[in-house]
Amino acid sequence: MKKIAFVIYYHRQNFYSLNAIAGALETDKIFESIDFYFSSSIEELMETLKELVKSYNKIIVGISFFTSQLFETHDLVQKIKKKYDMKCLLVAGGSHPTGDPVGTIKMGFDIVVVGEGEETIIELMQKIKSDENLNKVRGIVYRNKAGEHILTSKRSLINMNDYPPFPLKNTRYGAIEITRGCPYVCYFCQIPFIVGTIPRHRSIENICKYVQELHNHYGDLTDIRFITPNAFSYGSKDGKSLNLEKLETLLINIRKIIGTKGRIYLGTFPSEVRPEHVTQDTLNLVLKYGNNDNITIGAQSGSQKVLDSCHRGHTVEDVNRAVKLTLKNNLNINVDFIFGLPGEDDEDVKQTVELMTHLSTQGAKIHAHAFIPLPQTPFSKTKAKRVNDIYKNEIKTLISKGLAFGNWKNQEKLARKITDYFKNRN
Repeated sequence: MKKIAFVIYYHRQNFYSLNAIAGALETDKIFESIDFYFSSSIEELMETLKELVKSYNKIIVGISFFTSQLFETHDLVQKIKKKYDMKCLLVAGGSHPTGDPVGTIKMGFDIVVVGEGEETIIELMQKIKSDENLNKVRGIVYRNKAGEHILTSKRSLINMNDYPPFPLKNTRYGAIEITRGCPYVCYFCQIPFIVGTIPRHRSIENICKYVQELHNHYGDLTDIRFITPNAFSYGSKDGKSLNLEKLETLLINIRKIIGTKGRIYLGTFPSEVRPEHVTQDTLNLVLKYGNNDNITIGAQSGSQKVLDSCHRGHTVEDVNRAVKLTLKNNLNINVDFIFGLPGEDDEDVKQTVELMTHLSTQGAKIHAHAFIPLPQTPFSKTKAKRVNDIYKNEIKTLISKGLAFGNWKNQEKLARKITDYFKNRN
């Protein structure tokens, strides 16, 4: 029997989630029935499909995307459908498809994986291989032969230790996801609505297994980065009360594996830390075990009213204290702000600008974002506004001084298009 061709659109913004999917398939015998193809550009993807349709009866194209990639993904789907309709099965996953599965089906996808995809992708591949009905596969939305949208039952959350953070046989390495779930439920963020509010941690033994794999491959050049909603919360039962003993034990064990020449990045991309969790104890862990010279915190607003309405769970003073303490410890700090959060008025804008100015004069660097409504969040139906001119003037000044950065201009334009999309579904 000819194998299934699984073509993964390995976009640089999405390869962490795609690594998890490809890695999960390696844990099941279905892996033996799949030929994997990783395409990192649209051109490469289309060229790969052009060749595969000549020799495979079953071709699955896997695409993961964020809401910010909505329109470019739509264009890609139409391009694939135009050339290879009925020859490829298009499967979507990731944060946007999970939040808007029916809308994603209407974009042209055949199947949408809703929520965590590790278990789902295995079961989905098994059913496709044997030509079985998909209605028993939990955690998907699909279009049946009659063109109807079928939503199956919800899938339970996984045990992270059951699946690798990246594929080993297909050798696609990256950051190690150590925690899923966030208890803070910020109203602009999808994380708690997709992966839950109770933190789940990969065990130290399991993490170190993959650290060793990276070290075997890279040797002295090993870099260890973590994927987590909050880098200082590893080992915490509730995600709020820190377990620094557990976190330090993890770092000690990693350092034993990678040695003094290997590098650990804690509290920086692709994760950040919450301002109230920046303490002398947590910074000491960065200074003792980490190789990064900076950390990133989320402030989001300088208005306590806005922070409270967003359900952030920290204060403006927490932000001030975190910046002051970090710089005192000779670490640089990037501070995230979101312009145009729902409910923000001129006074809130003024307070946020004052905070950004104050922090930047101390030495912090401002990372500017524009609010984008995301599906399945309390702010999903909120209309995105134009960024206030006061923000524009201040951020322009800060950027000219090298004190700020960010893609807020493109996000502002995109946010209005997304607002219109959610309103009209067009």
